[in-house]
Amino acid sequence: MKTTKLVLLAAFAGSAIALQAANLEPIRQTCTISAGDKAGTLRLETDNGECNGRKHCGTNMSDVSMTRLTGVALSDLAQSGSHLTATLAAEAGTFTCSGSVKDLELRGESVFTPDTAFVARMEKMGFGGFDSDKLEAYALLDVQSGWAQSLQELGIHDINADNLIALRVFNVDPAYVHSITALGYDLPTADQLISLSVQGVNGEEVRQIRALGYKPTLDQLVQIRIFKITPDFIQRMQARGFKNLTIDKLVQIRIFKLAD
Repeated sequence: MKTTKLVLLAAFAGSAIALQAANLEPIRQTCTISAGDKAGTLRLETDNGECNGRKHCGTNMSDVSMTRLTGVALSDLAQSGSHLTATLAAEAGTFTCSGSVKDLELRGESVFTPDTAFVARMEKMGFGGFDSDKLEAYALLDVQSGWAQSLQELGIHDINADNLIALRVFNVDPAYVHSITALGYDLPTADQLISLSVQGVNGEEVRQIRALGYKPTLDQLVQIRIFKITPDFIQRMQARGFKNLTIDKLVQIRIFKLAD
């Protein structure tokens, strides 16, 4: 009986591995690599066949660092007719774009091959629901298991495989988290950290606002940035004779353009 159970468990495990492998098939698309908007970057675009040749329709990564791509340099894009294979090797998988150069662009065919070992590491940490598309996004954004673990170890609530992408896009790391908690705030949730970072909330400005007598909540810190409630704005309102203005009232002044 014990042997039978072991055989069944092994068979189940094998089926699970096979199912996971089936969900992680390579992604094949057309690709374009050109100069990025920012210095030191290359713009990487892919087309899954639904773009019908329209520019900037596929996956657009305008900030891929040149240091992450091998086999292509900015100078290569000036060599019309050259045949190149650009490779981006990431923990989540490997992306290649092979083709020829024309009009300062490398155009060709791309293949993204997911890394199942990365998936296994992430699943041990409690992150699941991976497919090839998500792993390709992880690879292009350089989402790494060590970085994900460093956030998880801080005890951040509600981190999952989906919002890890936004956390990476907006450069949330342990140093940023500490810059918020060092101000006396409770540990923000993953979604709060994304909102704070999206709006550019920073410790120095928060300290300046506190020095004016305010104690904004995390949500109010986001509002402060959205409505540009800067220390200078607060002081200008005070200089006009507006006293005891709460953050909510300052926001209303901005919304209704009462400061104009």
